[in-house]
Amino acid sequence: MRVLLVNMPWSPIDLPSLALGILKRSVDERVPHAEAEVLHANLEFTDWITARTEFTADDYEYYALSSYFMGCGDWVFSSALYDDPGWREEEFTEAMRGKLRKSRLRMSHELHRLAPDFVGEIARRIVEYAPDVVGFTSTFQQNTAALAAARHVKRLAPHIVTVMGGANCDAEQGAALHRNFPFVDHVIRGEGEEAFPRLLTALAEGADLNTVPGLCHRDADGACAVNPMASAPLPPATILAPDYSGYFERLGGSVARNWVEPKLVVEGARGCWWGEKHHCTFCGLNGSFMQFRSKSPDTFYDEIMELARRHRVLDMYVVDNILDMGYLSTVLPRVIESGYDLRLHIEIKANMRRGQLRTLADAGLIYVQPGIESLNNRVLDLMDKGVSGCQNVRMLRDGAETGLSVSWNYLHGFPGETAEDYDPVIGQIPALEHLDPPVDLSARIAIERFSPYFNRPELGFSGLRPEAHYRVAGGGTVRPAYVFEAPERGIGEPTVTALNDALGLWKKHHADARLTQADLGDRIVLVSRRRTFDWRTLELTDPYELAVFRLLDQPHTASALARKASARVPGDARPESAVQELLDRWLALGVVFTDGGSYVHIAPSAVNEDLLRLDFMRHRHAVPAPEAPGGEEPAGLLDSPRQTVQV
Repeated sequence: MRVLLVNMPWSPIDLPSLALGILKRSVDERVPHAEAEVLHANLEFTDWITARTEFTADDYEYYALSSYFMGCGDWVFSSALYDDPGWREEEFTEAMRGKLRKSRLRMSHELHRLAPDFVGEIARRIVEYAPDVVGFTSTFQQNTAALAAARHVKRLAPHIVTVMGGANCDAEQGAALHRNFPFVDHVIRGEGEEAFPRLLTALAEGADLNTVPGLCHRDADGACAVNPMASAPLPPATILAPDYSGYFERLGGSVARNWVEPKLVVEGARGCWWGEKHHCTFCGLNGSFMQFRSKSPDTFYDEIMELARRHRVLDMYVVDNILDMGYLSTVLPRVIESGYDLRLHIEIKANMRRGQLRTLADAGLIYVQPGIESLNNRVLDLMDKGVSGCQNVRMLRDGAETGLSVSWNYLHGFPGETAEDYDPVIGQIPALEHLDPPVDLSARIAIERFSPYFNRPELGFSGLRPEAHYRVAGGGTVRPAYVFEAPERGIGEPTVTALNDALGLWKKHHADARLTQADLGDRIVLVSRRRTFDWRTLELTDPYELAVFRLLDQPHTASALARKASARVPGDARPESAVQELLDRWLALGVVFTDGGSYVHIAPSAVNEDLLRLDFMRHRHAVPAPEAPGGEEPAGLLDSPRQTVQV
């Protein structure tokens, strides 16, 4: 049996498909007399379209990722799906009015016009391969392109069995897709590495398809039949490592090789251990199975090392929704000792401690996504995130100190939030400009299928309807939707504008801002260069204040600080009011962040170059400077006395 697995646009071009890598290996190892190949149609499209338009790497990223919630990538291929190069152009233009700049709108229309030609060519390529079965994976904005290709393949060669699977086919989405697109013979819902080989085996043997879990198929009358999904997720021991044969070779021959640095995709765990206990209200990930399960440390370590050796690639993207905390003491120390200079991207929980973050950095997990989403306690409680605003700021601080690049988003629009939840944070954002800003301005939350907001109207959202782009790209109600329109909740436009103005300035000035602290034992010296603060150095020498500052490494209330500092400095018991006065002073200087009655300092420890600069500055202030002609200060001095603050 010949099986061709197809990765259509808009799958990322810097990553091989994990899903198809796993399916290829599962077919080769688990289906007798079958072999699978992968067609990297996303790279084929890149070469095809750049030969015909001024298409760029930024364009691909936009249609693959940035425009997801507007559906631009899906609409591009709707002309191929519905055999109409002019499919709903006016509706698309109207829907995108004010959202797309003119050049992007022109490119969208041009791609839309050309998409049928590409799909026709890729379908002919598929048929020329002469597969018995062709499988399409569909995630994010691949749905329309995959459906269009399946339709054209079926038209050219009705005997070829067409199958779709992936995140866009989960649960009721898969059933709706199968019901509405008869040229798709089968849809795999849920984890495919068990169901897909069983489907192939049943097809080869003429066996009963009703035994394949989660499968959508057609009965003798051509009607859609939907098998029950598996009652439990796959055990981690049965999750295969991917086979990425062919991807790097194909990328090397593509124009995309000049656009991206390729990365490997690795998987240690599925599900979310936090979501099992507290499902974040806006999160629609892990639709069918939230249960957290992870591969054994030995298995995961061996997979990482084998993929790095085989493909000679050190950049890796870890797709786990959340890090298995056990890996901190099992997998990661072995990675550190391996001698491989890996650079890994991973999602973590925001309340990890500095020592744990240092382990991540030492193991090469230098790109982290901690799911911060907000810096306010009350809004975070509405999300059911299980962290506080001060803990999120501490993550940003400790990430900067340990050399991690922290990627995060700011979200708003939660039922029950008010301007009073945002105003204090907005006022403190200038003090945070030395820390990693969010990747973009604040965005109103989207209501995703499978999220608590979708499943439980009592949480604040009712009367949901599919986002408009589904109606524009998918022909009304035939497309199963993942993102839904809902009435706006939470803060109004004045607060949103104020928040985004502050975030915009954070992003603009981040590269030039700095705040560090050096704990020298008998004193702590802070160095600041931030646009809204006119001091440059701050020296703490009072033993009690040193104790308070060190306690602020972790979030504390004023009362807890007063109690603990008095215990650390015998004979110097100060009332809570005195501690509060100190905190207020530090807050005005931008040294601490406060939220929900707690405080945390925001100064990462100085790296070596900061320490050298501190020494230089200390000597500069200790030795009287020569007077310049006319009594002017000599040029080139780093600081002036008025910018040095002693406390």
